[in-house]
This record gives sequence, C-alpha cells and structure tokens, in this order.
Amino acid sequence: MDWQKASAELDRKLDPKHVQPAKQYGPKGEYLEGWFCMAEANRIFGYGAWSYTVQKCDAVMQAERKVGKAQKDGWGVTYVATVRVDVAGVIHEDVGAGHGYDVDLGLAHESAIKEAVTDALKRALRGFGYPFGLALYDKTREHVGVDLPSPEVVKAQLLSCESLSALAAAWKALPADLQREKLVRDAKDSRKEQLAAQKDAA
Repeated sequence: MDWQKASAELDRKLDPKHVQPAKQYGPKGEYLEGWFCMAEANRIFGYGAWSYTVQKCDAVMQAERKVGKAQKDGWGVTYVATVRVDVAGVIHEDVGAGHGYDVDLGLAHESAIKEAVTDALKRALRGFGYPFGLALYDKTREHVGVDLPSPEVVKAQLLSCESLSALAAAWKALPADLQREKLVRDAKDSRKEQLAAQKDAA
C-alpha cells in the first residue's frame, strides 16, 4: 500500500456534509455512519489493504422494558464489542456499544450486536485520522471543513479549459477565497484572452 498517498488523505479535513446530527435515541453527539467509514477505508487504503476482526462481542444487559410509542411489552439488550482494524500491518483496536429494543428478544439481540460491532469498527478506524471522525473529538472543529485545492492546481485547471463557456463554469464553481487569489485571477484572465483570440481568428 502507498502510505504516502494514504497519509495525504488521512490528513485532509472531514467534510461536514458527511457528519450526521445527534439523535434523540442513538448517538449523543454528531457522528459518521458506519457504511461511510467503510467506504472511506476502501477508498483511502484500497479494498485489499485493510481488514477488521471482531475480537470480542458480549451481551452485558438484558431486561424487560416497554418498547415503542405504543409502550408494548418488550426487551432491552446491550452488547459491548471489541474490533481490531489492520491496515497493511498497522493495527488500531477499540471498543463500542450497541443497544437493541424490540418486542422480540431475538431481534433485540440482533440489533444490539450489529450496532456494537459497527460502533467499535468506527472507533477503531478513528485512530487513522480525521476522515474517520477523529476531527469530531476536537471541540474547536479545526479539522472539520473542506480542504481547498492550492492556487497552483486551480491555475492549471483554468488554463486547461478549452472554451469560454468551460472557463466560465470552472470560475463560477470556485469558492470565493480562491477567486480572490491573484494567481488564480491572472490565470482566468489570461486564458480568457487566449480563448477569445482563438474565437476571433476562427
């Protein structure tokens, strides 16, 4: 695995569009969904470069309780799980908890087990960097946001536009901060003049 390439991705900020708000019943704070963390692991590390193992998963509570809005007789179950994530020999391990509530005891267990394993997996992946939710543990939210491309990269993109309409669309899509960069403005103006001249010559 290319750790240099992966490290560049792991240092990137966590895009806030992937952050889910706290729920009344469920995570107490903002969180990332399990499927997203797994998809990010596949994207950053590669499908064959990482794996996870459930080291332990135990029921720690089972009790009768009222379930749902109708307050039917049912069950509440809690599991705790330990998951180990291995990325090309680099290992992170963490614990998670899951809670299941259902009128059917078996379904309550099933829900709690799945939630516990997913929670532990997300927490283990968190150790690899900001994109896996590590950024949410920093109250300043310094690493939650969108990383802007460098002005040099944007310059190259603008200079590669092959028509005035493409240039206009590329410029419109840029964040205001980048539009204010002199290097970027100069690239846009230069390419606009070149494309206009080509159009006139044709």
